[in-house]
Amino acid sequence: MTTDLFNLSGKLALVSGASRGIGRAIAELLARQGAHVIVSSRRLDGCQRVADELIENGFSAEAMACHAGRMQDIERLFAEIQATHGRLDILVNNAATNPYYGHILDTSPAAFQKTVDVNLRGYFFMSAEAGKLMREHGGGVIVNTASVNAIQPGNMQGIYSITKAAIVNMTKAFAQECGQYNIRCNAILPGLTETRFAGALFDNKEIYDRVVSKIPLGRHAEPADMAGTVLLLVSDAGSYITGESIVIDGGLTIASAL
Repeated sequence: MTTDLFNLSGKLALVSGASRGIGRAIAELLARQGAHVIVSSRRLDGCQRVADELIENGFSAEAMACHAGRMQDIERLFAEIQATHGRLDILVNNAATNPYYGHILDTSPAAFQKTVDVNLRGYFFMSAEAGKLMREHGGGVIVNTASVNAIQPGNMQGIYSITKAAIVNMTKAFAQECGQYNIRCNAILPGLTETRFAGALFDNKEIYDRVVSKIPLGRHAEPADMAGTVLLLVSDAGSYITGESIVIDGGLTIASAL
């Protein structure tokens, strides 16, 4: 017996930061489940490569560039979506930045501002613009990629961790105020995941081995490990889930608390 709970046929999904890593894995899975996926990130060429590959494999996709830290880019992106499609069913906020690794006392105003602009302001206004389109068409789903750093700040990753914690509360705020429009909003909190974004941790064997030794499942995550939970949240299988932040870390945070 099969189920249609995870079928996204007829849905229009926008995934930011989708040219590689977790965002790409999410875009690919949503497309495989029947959604038309708008692959978005800062550079159009990277987005286009992912979209072309999906199309070559028989799925539905297109590329639209957007720097999530620039308000004019967000406005232009949603104007293009409105003009081209007139609606949006799914938004996955995944684009992020972490320009500063060092002691919190030495955080520069520039690094602070860039991190807040992309990780927090970008998520907020992407969600607001998506929510307006969803409100007009009977509802939709927003998923935000936060981090386990939202629960326990990463060492030397102060402002990044702070923005990820803010995303958790922002998720609840959107869920609370937008539920009346049949808009659900949830977040995922990935743990150690092998992406270029986390490359510094994987390049340092001492740090990597120390972190993995604390993970009950005994391994790091692959981007695909995140995509399945996003599929749950955006599909009918998760139709009564909103305002939640789901930790996907192989048990790292519970182990760290022992």
